[in-house]
Amino acid sequence: MLVEEPCYLAALQTFALAGARVIGVPYVDDELDLDALEQLAAEHRPRFFYSVPTFQNPTGRTHDVAARSGIADIARRRGFRIVEDEPYRELRYSGDPLPSLAEYAPEHVISLGSFSKVIAPGLRIGWVRATPDIRPSITIAKQAADLHTSTVDQAAAAHYLASGRSDSALARIREAYAARRDAMLDALPDALPPGSAWNRPDGGMFVWARLPEGFDAAESLSGALSNDVAYVPGLSFYSGTPDPRTLRLSFTTYAPARITAGLSRLGASWGTGR
Repeated sequence: MLVEEPCYLAALQTFALAGARVIGVPYVDDELDLDALEQLAAEHRPRFFYSVPTFQNPTGRTHDVAARSGIADIARRRGFRIVEDEPYRELRYSGDPLPSLAEYAPEHVISLGSFSKVIAPGLRIGWVRATPDIRPSITIAKQAADLHTSTVDQAAAAHYLASGRSDSALARIREAYAARRDAMLDALPDALPPGSAWNRPDGGMFVWARLPEGFDAAESLSGALSNDVAYVPGLSFYSGTPDPRTLRLSFTTYAPARITAGLSRLGASWGTGR
């Protein structure tokens, strides 16, 4: 199984439990290394490539049109399936929507989606779009995992979507999350040590940062916690050798003022806060 490096932690855990051999495909700056994907596919002949192509967890990165087309082309030529995980797709705050990977290679793509980020996390309802040849196997695996998703919850979600209220609710979510993202991005220059770098995602829930040479995000976490603020060290998201200087910051839980205050405390833990 090929995955983006770094990769969503729960996906890595799921693949490990299934006994898969997981190999990470690196990025060059903020772009997936398509040459490395081609080379690793030729060398290892994977069954799948797992991707969160839009506002990835943990990095917030998004594959552009050229990358999506390139990934699909490599999948067709090398004969593997793409698992396209899209829980954050609707959480876009700037920029234009991008085509699904399934639009480029529908016969090679299994698309996953979730209502947990746009309706209610407690419903635990998602969906799978797959080709007819593997749909029966997916159905059996789902039944083996939990027998059946709550019919009441499914009916409630269907009623809510049919009511037309979801569009206005999603607009409010996007407006609130965009303000929180902007508050985080505005405060980061004073919160992280000089020489740090971070991205500016167009949506999703996360900002990915990298500390300067000599820093270790996992070792620094205790200092942040002592100031009542937390982040997730990046090392947990790697299938191979981790970058110890990386960390994930989430901006969706708190209002802008609390984000600003929290990042001030984070800066104090490194001696950089105002």
